[in-house]
Amino acid sequence: MEPVLEPQNYKAEELSKRGQRRIRRNLLEAFLDACKAHGAKTKILTDGDGRVFTYGELRQAIFGLSSPLEQATEDDSNIGIFLPTGAGAVIALLAVHAAGRTPAMLNFSAGIKNLKAAVATAPLKTVVTARKFIDIAGLSALIDELSDVVTVLYLEDLKEDIGTRGKIRAVMGPIFPRLFIGNASHDETGVILFTSGTEGNPKGVVLNHSNILANCEQIEEHIDLEPTDIFFNPLPTFHCYGLTAGTLWPIFSGHPVVLHPSPLQTKTIAKRIFKTKSTVLFATDTFLQQYMRASADGGLNSLRIAVCGAERVRDETRKTAEQRFSFEVLEGYGVTECAPVLAANQTGDIRSGTIGKMLPGIETRLEPVEGLEDAGRLWVRGPNIMKGYISPDNPGQVTPLVDGWHDTGDVVSVDDEGYYIIRGRLKRFAKIGGEMVSLTVVENCASALWPDNMHAAAIVPDPRRGEQIILVTDHPNPKRHDLLTWAKTHGVPEIAVPKKILSVETVPVLGTGKLDYLSVTLVAKEALGVKA
Repeated sequence: MEPVLEPQNYKAEELSKRGQRRIRRNLLEAFLDACKAHGAKTKILTDGDGRVFTYGELRQAIFGLSSPLEQATEDDSNIGIFLPTGAGAVIALLAVHAAGRTPAMLNFSAGIKNLKAAVATAPLKTVVTARKFIDIAGLSALIDELSDVVTVLYLEDLKEDIGTRGKIRAVMGPIFPRLFIGNASHDETGVILFTSGTEGNPKGVVLNHSNILANCEQIEEHIDLEPTDIFFNPLPTFHCYGLTAGTLWPIFSGHPVVLHPSPLQTKTIAKRIFKTKSTVLFATDTFLQQYMRASADGGLNSLRIAVCGAERVRDETRKTAEQRFSFEVLEGYGVTECAPVLAANQTGDIRSGTIGKMLPGIETRLEPVEGLEDAGRLWVRGPNIMKGYISPDNPGQVTPLVDGWHDTGDVVSVDDEGYYIIRGRLKRFAKIGGEMVSLTVVENCASALWPDNMHAAAIVPDPRRGEQIILVTDHPNPKRHDLLTWAKTHGVPEIAVPKKILSVETVPVLGTGKLDYLSVTLVAKEALGVKA
């Protein structure tokens, strides 16, 4: 590959004309169209407790719940959704739209500080949750603190408050939807999400209806599905991957989806996949490894593919999936700002080390990065790219993108056939002795040597060389000599081998399954006695 000295532009194939037509709807219209196309009696969603919902039952609940929501909140306001992955979250999301309001998905694992920051940024006056969820998850103290800044509405109470007006909506809404719902334009805000905060303070990400629907269409055209596919999604709906790909895409496309409230219940998830005969699993590499370990040989044999995002898929994961359970592992790449999927492997076309090709309709631009001659900083543009950010410094105000381009902050390279390779986030390159070293390479080396453990690399100041890399791992006895030997025999320069390896009981992870690099860096600094 020639060195990237000037910005390089690439463009994937266009989204189909059918896809371009279908994204000019709002989310509620997309759901109602799916209900009409596949039939109200069609079973589409299986909840965490095993209850199965038809399109018609979801539709009735959405219209019914919209009435008390409309009465309890102000016109055109934002409503926070504080719920686990399940039917309740789907119903609440679309009921908020039916009430003429805008949903904001809240990360209940983020802690009260980040939650209050999200409330102020959106901004929010009302949050919807469920008493059953709060009790089971042990979040009473947190919700009490949150109640200091918002009005908390419980699904159990809203159900009791549906009343005659709500019952009329539940019956007549599906027949005459235009009389009972606002007609939001496809380019109005469909959902407010928040960045994960892995490397800084979370920001509000504003996706319009078309952004989300475009991503559903892009995924549909990129990945081959079979009519009999059954989806299984344990990922949180406050994370864009779990919301768009894991929940809305199957419902809008007519594929039954099994939802699970937490990705951490590894043994239960393995059993539910077997019981429901699910064929398509959404996960991260870390979670998938756990599910496979928790399953007996053959226990996941119903799976045809697992689609993993949020982190690199290890070769060991693919080998285990193929050898023990005979399914393929596709690696997807995306960011919240892009609704979220940008690229993914395709069945029968997995090239190890790549994230496959970009989805239809996406333009990319690679900006030169000092110290890297064969890669560039990735910018993207397309129908799935967000409206803009809401900054904590300017609550409620959307800052639009310039000419539609979004800077992902990731460094990538592209081969001659259009396959993309993630080199790492620009913020996750250390400059040591004038050379750029990717922390992703450091982690990959550790994962190859110690595949059964989790590893995260952090940058800390070095008085002599400017920066140094610390490897944080849950391996009980990691030896630097072993890592250095592996690196030398695999062509990895010694500069990419951390001078210090720190063994911890648990490597910090966010609720989305991503490594919590802020906490990892704090752990590394504390171990070295460096001030945070």
